[in-house]
Amino acid sequence: MIEIQGMTPEEVLQTMTTVINRIAPKYAFYGYPTDDIKQESYIICIEALNRYKPGNPLENFLSANLANRLKNFIRDNHFVADTNSDRVRVMQPVQLTYEETLVDTHKKYSIDEDKIDKETCKSYIDRFLPADMRMDYLKILSNIYITKTRKDEVMCKVKELIQEFGYEKG
Repeated sequence: MIEIQGMTPEEVLQTMTTVINRIAPKYAFYGYPTDDIKQESYIICIEALNRYKPGNPLENFLSANLANRLKNFIRDNHFVADTNSDRVRVMQPVQLTYEETLVDTHKKYSIDEDKIDKETCKSYIDRFLPADMRMDYLKILSNIYITKTRKDEVMCKVKELIQEFGYEKG
């Protein structure tokens, strides 16, 4: 690790960890788990230390560098130029696996699990959940913070879809 004037290696690592824990979850996208993004973020931050100029706050430098690199990653790997529009999305949301289930600790949206064919129900939610709710739904599944109001909106829509699918509240 590169020495930063006036900081011990432990302080540099602590600063990097703080920045990464704040920024990386915001970029959990396209099926990449948050832990993978955090690991890549450490590599990005370590590489960026070569360009750090003492006198500026390290946290600000790492925050800007990390956010820009993650945005560039999205741009370079998940969009292509199209002649009819500026950018076109290359990847589509992935199908959910069995392990990716909603956790409802307060039983606010509970439905009797013995009566649900989970795979069929999840594919139904996957197919009919509005696109503007998809990213927030995936954030809920990954335990990434979204506002309580938005979480309630998404969960109410999921509950409606489950009930439309033929399951009543348990």
